[in-house]
Amino acid sequence: MSFRDDSDDGRDLRKPFLHTGSWYRMGSRQSSMMGSTQAIRDSSISVVACVLIVALGPIQFGFTSGFSSPTQAAITKDLGLSVSESLMIAAIPNIIGWLAISFAKDSSFLYMGRLLEGFGVGIISYVVPVYIAEISPQNLRGSLGSVNQLSVTAGIMLAYLLGLFVPWRILAVLGALPCIILIPGLFFIPESPRWLAKMGKTDDFEVSLQVLRGFDADISAEVNDIKRSVASSSKRSTINFAELKQRRYYMPLTIGIGLLVLQQISGINGVLFYSSTIFEAAGVKSGNAATFGLGAIQVLATLVTTWLVDKAGRRLLLIVSSAGMTLSLLVVAVAFYLKDAVSSDSGLYSTMSILSVVGVVAMVVAFSLGVGAIPWIIMSEILPVNIKSLAGSVATLANWFTAWVVTMTANLLLNWSSGGTFTIYMIVSAFTVIFVAKLVPETKGRTLEEIQSSFR
Repeated sequence: MSFRDDSDDGRDLRKPFLHTGSWYRMGSRQSSMMGSTQAIRDSSISVVACVLIVALGPIQFGFTSGFSSPTQAAITKDLGLSVSESLMIAAIPNIIGWLAISFAKDSSFLYMGRLLEGFGVGIISYVVPVYIAEISPQNLRGSLGSVNQLSVTAGIMLAYLLGLFVPWRILAVLGALPCIILIPGLFFIPESPRWLAKMGKTDDFEVSLQVLRGFDADISAEVNDIKRSVASSSKRSTINFAELKQRRYYMPLTIGIGLLVLQQISGINGVLFYSSTIFEAAGVKSGNAATFGLGAIQVLATLVTTWLVDKAGRRLLLIVSSAGMTLSLLVVAVAFYLKDAVSSDSGLYSTMSILSVVGVVAMVVAFSLGVGAIPWIIMSEILPVNIKSLAGSVATLANWFTAWVVTMTANLLLNWSSGGTFTIYMIVSAFTVIFVAKLVPETKGRTLEEIQSSFR
């Protein structure tokens, strides 16, 4: 099936994208201005371009997450906030939100700004991984799906870096830039073929898929797989609660929600949001500079995941990642316990301070190698078509609610006992190893339709 067979003059290129605003609307009329059209005929170029555009959303996500760490002290000082107000602001996770923060006169503006960001980021955190999964070819789905988390870590690192040099009000304005660029970018990407098929837009779905796979690619087999999957799910467009007891529904729901909840209970947001405080408690003189270094390491580790996920597989990386987090958190917990038991003037105290920093860095690296990115990939792969919107929303809500609880309690737990806090996170990471080993299937190299049918 060749897209070019429909029209020699390229006018049909515009038809499916009148509603999405894709740049392919240009058709052949402008092809001479672009030089060669070979680039857009490559099977992966179109998908990669779409992924890079939507990845601006997760950058906003990461910037929102990283904003609190380098700015919390300055915000508290400038606005005269109490400790409880600062904790609440950091815990309530986009353009209007950032502007509200930038021009804040008191804590109410910060609450409103963070609340607005939370709405936007909540949508982004679900829609982007699902969109990437639905447009990606199966051999690239893991790597392209990891770009979501890579963008999050890049946003966190940017917030840490700029926070070293830029006042917090200006930093808030800069936080709006990814969404300002994202909005026009959305007019240049095609809609998800699977969503179009679900909506009954057969012609649009086939042409969208043809554009994403390349104008010369044979998409017949993939078209048939998607049609069969949609036809099967369309027999019952709605389900009742009793039907959720069926394995085809409860297993993917359990796995998706379980992974996203365990991802947060591991304590990663507590570590990232309060990394400056943790490093200062460990004896590091410049907590913010150390935090930026942590962000840079996280980006590099996530890059490794992007390269490995379609080679090693999701399940293996999740087990290795959660096991690495368990060991790292054990080291941190022991280091803090020993620090509390010895004099601050002793050599052992200094050694344990260094060991606690090393353990925190190792924990973030281990998290980035699997637990950070892969739960979102698996969630977008395993949920059946007819419950994907509802189930994905529930899974995302569970993830964000858990993140809120962890962020709210992290500083309180650290004040109670640093060693005890990291012990709790270690136990959760150890349970994650068992959960993945027992329940999570390998999805590498399988189509979305094959993955979802395997639960029947």
